[in-house]
Amino acid sequence: MQINKKGNNPVLAVGYFFRGLGLLASPQLRAFLIVPVLINLVLYSVMLTLGYFYVGSLIEQFIPDWLQWLSWILWPLFFISFFIVGFFTFTILANLIAAPFYGRLAAKTLAIVTGKNGIVAEQPLSKVMAAEVKRFGYLVARALPLLLLSIIPGLNVIAPFLWVLFGAWGMALEYMAYPLENEGVLFSEQKQLAKEMRLGALSFGGLTMAGLTLPLLNIVVAPAAVIGATIYLHDVKQG
Repeated sequence: MQINKKGNNPVLAVGYFFRGLGLLASPQLRAFLIVPVLINLVLYSVMLTLGYFYVGSLIEQFIPDWLQWLSWILWPLFFISFFIVGFFTFTILANLIAAPFYGRLAAKTLAIVTGKNGIVAEQPLSKVMAAEVKRFGYLVARALPLLLLSIIPGLNVIAPFLWVLFGAWGMALEYMAYPLENEGVLFSEQKQLAKEMRLGALSFGGLTMAGLTLPLLNIVVAPAAVIGATIYLHDVKQG
């Protein structure tokens, strides 16, 4: 699979996310949205509840006594780090559960934009789940060093900025995976395609990540990102 140059355009990539939001109201997609939205509603409600009761005290434990005088700036930085870690963890979990439904959503979206509404192509459940677990392992392996950095006094000041970049990249890989898997593109090739359109992918993933951090809106952001990524990849694909 080849990607043309416009795939690396950040402005274009952001536009596809909003196109995905707009298509949430499509009657043709309604049946494919019910289960993913319910999954997100339950999991993000749990995340917000846990965050409300525990994040503050957890952050306090990571600010050593000798840095208390900087707590006015460290507390917001730590909050950003813990918030991103929390939402990222729950997002990956939600996607792991909803993966089969997102595959169908991507397939139906492609059928709509191409005008071929006959057969909705999708991968077998076993392949979908195997791909999701493999992607999960890839992201966890790279999140662990960031977690370690987040608890090292002094160095943890830069952790929030690295988490933002990592989150944007992870979200791009997550939501571009569903339409690519429907075309038989494996994870190793997915990563390579994302690298070829790095600026576009990071912009799309960054906006998705920002939307996922907003209460209530985050319930529908994930399905919108699947729809937007499907159209994005269809439009920038060569041949």
